[in-house]
Amino acid sequence: MSTLQQPAATGPATVTEATTTQRDPREKASRASRSTRTRRLRNAEGGRKQKRSGLLTAVMVVFVVYSFAPLFYLLVNSTKTQTSLLSTFGLWFGGKFNLWQNIVDTLTYNDGIFVQWLGNTLLYVVVGAGGATLLATVAGYGMAKFQFVGRRAVFAVVLGAIAVPGTALAVPTFLLFSQFGLTNTPWAIILPSLISPFGMYLIWTYAVDAIPAELLEAARMDGAGEFRIFFTIALRLLAPGVVTVLLFAVVATWNNYFLPLIMLSDPKWYPLTVGLNQWNAQATGSGAQPIYNLVVTGSLLTIIPIVVAFLFLQRFWQSGLAAGSVKA
Repeated sequence: MSTLQQPAATGPATVTEATTTQRDPREKASRASRSTRTRRLRNAEGGRKQKRSGLLTAVMVVFVVYSFAPLFYLLVNSTKTQTSLLSTFGLWFGGKFNLWQNIVDTLTYNDGIFVQWLGNTLLYVVVGAGGATLLATVAGYGMAKFQFVGRRAVFAVVLGAIAVPGTALAVPTFLLFSQFGLTNTPWAIILPSLISPFGMYLIWTYAVDAIPAELLEAARMDGAGEFRIFFTIALRLLAPGVVTVLLFAVVATWNNYFLPLIMLSDPKWYPLTVGLNQWNAQATGSGAQPIYNLVVTGSLLTIIPIVVAFLFLQRFWQSGLAAGSVKA
């Protein structure tokens, strides 16, 4: 009885084992094929990424070289004398190393007029750019957090002011200031620098989301006045935007050339941009006295404060952008 039942008991298992034995090679082949395709796809994707990465790297190298080439030119040629500056290759050192002497000559030439130009530029930047940042911050905050009649009209005026280039307003500004006797004075540079429509618009758009309305309402319920709310709460939340506007205003005022050129006639009020151009103009005309080495060295000294300002304000950018990212 058991002998007759044994094949019936073992038959299905034998068939299953045979079927499994037949399927294993096909499944292995299928898995191998899938893994091969996966590896090929990964290799192809990796190759495309490497190509894109290589292209982006090449583009970035071109931009870096293009950006740093003028700085490298200034650094190299500031080490040369007037003679070697005109007789050697411009993008490499040559002749006597004369950097320190060039710096001394730049600071002492014509009774130290370069130092006076530097002081004038600092005055225009501190008062003009600082005032423009403060006014843009106050106005942008008010436009973002207060409702009043004519708000849309102000918005249209601000956008229109951004679209008008500053050079188009230089001549009308000169005619207006000449009627008030403000030309050839520091006010001719400071007053136009106080107006920054782009800075106001930037603070406006930033303050909409950076300052919660609930926070302002809570401060008002606690009895805080509007000025206290602005200086103790809003200004801290607006720090990244304020730093951005400040940097734009500082760079614009520091590099301002056309407005001082038409507003000022007395060299004692020149900023660095107009003063260095005057030095450069000494190489032409009758009785020319070229001082290209001092012009190049002065240009190198001129960019140092801007670099320092960027490095100093960068930490406020980083800390401000991270503020508020962690909810208590």
